[in-house]
Amino acid sequence: MYEPNDLNGPLPQGVMFNAYPDSIGQSLADTVRLLKRPEFKDAFSLFYILPTVFDSDLDRGFSIINYDLNERLVSRDDLNELHQLNITFKFDLVLNHLSVASPQFKDLLKYGDQSKYKDFFIDWNDFWQSHGTMGPEGYVIPHAKYLNKLFMRKPGLPILMVRFPDGSDRPYWNTFYQQVDYPAISARDLQNGIGNERLTLAEAETIAVIVNVALDARQKVNDVDFGKLSPFKEEVVSIVEQKRRYLGQMDLNAQSRKVWEYYAETLKKLRNHGGKVIRLDAFAYLHKKPGEVNFFNKPGTWEYLARLKEIARDHDLILLPELHSAYGQGLHEEIAVRGFPIYDFFFPGLVIHALDEGTNKYLLRWIKELTEKNFKTINMLGCHDGIPVLDLKGDQGDGISRQDLLSDEQIEAVIDRIVQRGGRVKNLYGADGKRIAYYQVNATFFSALGEDERKFLLARAIQMFMPGMPQVWYLDLFVGKNDYAAADRGGTAGHKEINRTTLSMEDIEQALKRNVVTDQLELIRLRNTCPAFDGKLSIGNTDERHLHMTWNNQGAIASLHANLIDYSFTITQKAIDSNTNTATYN
Repeated sequence: MYEPNDLNGPLPQGVMFNAYPDSIGQSLADTVRLLKRPEFKDAFSLFYILPTVFDSDLDRGFSIINYDLNERLVSRDDLNELHQLNITFKFDLVLNHLSVASPQFKDLLKYGDQSKYKDFFIDWNDFWQSHGTMGPEGYVIPHAKYLNKLFMRKPGLPILMVRFPDGSDRPYWNTFYQQVDYPAISARDLQNGIGNERLTLAEAETIAVIVNVALDARQKVNDVDFGKLSPFKEEVVSIVEQKRRYLGQMDLNAQSRKVWEYYAETLKKLRNHGGKVIRLDAFAYLHKKPGEVNFFNKPGTWEYLARLKEIARDHDLILLPELHSAYGQGLHEEIAVRGFPIYDFFFPGLVIHALDEGTNKYLLRWIKELTEKNFKTINMLGCHDGIPVLDLKGDQGDGISRQDLLSDEQIEAVIDRIVQRGGRVKNLYGADGKRIAYYQVNATFFSALGEDERKFLLARAIQMFMPGMPQVWYLDLFVGKNDYAAADRGGTAGHKEINRTTLSMEDIEQALKRNVVTDQLELIRLRNTCPAFDGKLSIGNTDERHLHMTWNNQGAIASLHANLIDYSFTITQKAIDSNTNTATYN
């Protein structure tokens, strides 16, 4: 067991920029040029570069093929130039899953039972063989007492049927995205597979039409009537299945020695890319055990995190577990006392509530807890994902009384306002496919606040005075609005695209003429450079409608006085042995 706050070195200080390599312009080189501009001098000390920095094929980077640099978007020179700006990197390690296009999964498809990666992924039937009943589709259906504990990210069982070289279909665990496609079959494909001495060109063309009509209708070819050509059916089905194409993210088998060798190799590679902080994406889904929920099993999850931490120490890396869970479960605190920094996923909803309701009550209660328990956090307004709401919930109905951060009614009010302002809702599902909870609301933070510049600037000011490391989403910095067209183009999984608009260099030039953008940069620069923020935070006595936060470090002082009703605020700064400077924002 690790002692509280047993970090692998201190969490770096300063403000973190957050973007995809192609969020601005066409590649990371455009973002490098942006950060070199005088307007950005001393603004950021860290950069969370989202995982399209690596070879990936889905979910905007979170379906990793390998952790080599994506040369279409990133060069080694780009990373070197950022280091010359004294910018430290935060990268992702996607722990739970890997792309179907990864070398490991391709090896499984090619060699099947003979693949050295057969156990690298989770064979569903092997996992559940003594805990369920074989169903008619060829996969085990877990007994109800196990099935009811599964926590789903999509409707239905988390399975992808994988075609082995011997023609068998094997179910493999697939928590997140999957898609299976069958390309059109040509007469030549059929003759090559069956032999033109047995199958005439006319027969092959007839079969190709029958098959392709079925594929277009999303029918199983095995269910199609081939008429007088039925003698060829078995061979045709085999040819069709051999051409099956997959898209998706396959869960890794953490019981496999090869998976841990892969983690060690990957952490070394991330360090060689210049990484320091490593975000553990989807880590809570990694440990799976029959009879337990497939999310944050204990003690198994702790054992995995401890093992990862030992590997990270070898490469001087700080691990940041990414966890969305209800406040009332207390998992964030359990992670913190084991020596990991945590995401402050509670802050975004709390600050929206504070500004919409004009009250400091609930936000101050959370700030008090942060300071008293000395949590090491990274906070944000918006990010590549949605605005968390599930995280704010308190009592989980387990007989333990916990105080809410916000009540269910207050949480619903926050959701309703964001949705009324154009946000999109993401849900979670039970094993029966029914929605069990709101997960997050997708919107730009500017649109979530009703596109009120004064309210938004105050939210940024409060963030800069919060305990923890501030992380700034690029689209928030440039006051981006909800991108409904992008969300609609993305279909059922496109809700996140509402907050991922790519900004052209012309967009940037126009945005830098707006006061709400340049004022944010001043606030960010203050937080990134003022030594007061390395000291202690105190909260001034005010009425519920105001907020007074002061940082003091051996005489260096930074203070925020804010009005939560009219959104005006004043920043006061005093350096050691220097004059006091005050700026008012109305």
